[in-house]
Amino acid sequence: MPVERRSSVFTLPSNVARRIRWALCPALLSVATLAAAETVPGTHSRCVIDDRDREVCLHAAAQRIATLSPGATELAFAAGAGDQVVAVVDYSDYPHEALEIPSVGSHTRVDLEALVALSPDLVIGWTTGNPPEQLETLASLGMPVFYIEPRGVDGVASVIERLARLAGTEATGQNVADAFREGMADLENRYRDRDAVSTFYQVWDEPLMSINDEHLIGQVVRLCGGTNAFGEQQRLVPRLDDEAVLAANPEVIIAGGMGEENRDWLTHWEQYTELEAVAQGNLFFVPPSLIQRPTPRLLEGAALLCEKLETARERR
Repeated sequence: MPVERRSSVFTLPSNVARRIRWALCPALLSVATLAAAETVPGTHSRCVIDDRDREVCLHAAAQRIATLSPGATELAFAAGAGDQVVAVVDYSDYPHEALEIPSVGSHTRVDLEALVALSPDLVIGWTTGNPPEQLETLASLGMPVFYIEPRGVDGVASVIERLARLAGTEATGQNVADAFREGMADLENRYRDRDAVSTFYQVWDEPLMSINDEHLIGQVVRLCGGTNAFGEQQRLVPRLDDEAVLAANPEVIIAGGMGEENRDWLTHWEQYTELEAVAQGNLFFVPPSLIQRPTPRLLEGAALLCEKLETARERR
């Protein structure tokens, strides 16, 4: 989960910028050649619109891809482009093959010099997760940056299709995107008419955070027949306190926790025996990588969340 940061922390110092531009001339020349080709009318063979509504064009399928978030790494592999990924960031742990790819820092602080040295011909950036100054620096060096921020089920599938277009792996990407759409539609058809279940999804602990109805996880809650206890909040990821949760008194509390097996966030709520979720035993854990990354594994996470809400219904 992104934490608040001062933008100045990520501003590239002028001496570092000079080192990147001059010490890595061979890498820059290859990227500059690609950028120059993109400016020539009629040379574009692969163009897509990214999640910032920018047109990103390549004259040939990307062969050296840098993914600057764990979700972007998963999406690249899902699109069939895993063999073309040459740089990732920390916590890019799925699929297993991603662990063998060089890391160039974290999604909040990329080692630009290390990244440029790997000569990527496509950078997949996270719109609200990567430092904008760093992505802008990469673009200024001539690297095509494809911004992603899928906000819905179709958004996840669409990113896979567009990445496959840029990577030249259209057939694989289309199959994965279609299977994801169909799987999510099947879940919706199964659960959408079930009795509503008031649900609090905890996405972070300090500060305490949830999600609203526009968030992808909020859409999954609705798909499963749940009612998001904080769905009407204006912020996509609203900040809360314990008193707000007590006032909402949800029937179910679902948390991802820190790590794939850490349920400590749920233990916190057990002190509030007056909460309906506690009284009914409806404190549920869903591994965060299955529900908090906008990737095809969201289908697995959604199925688990739907099962938890169904368990709550059965306990009434």
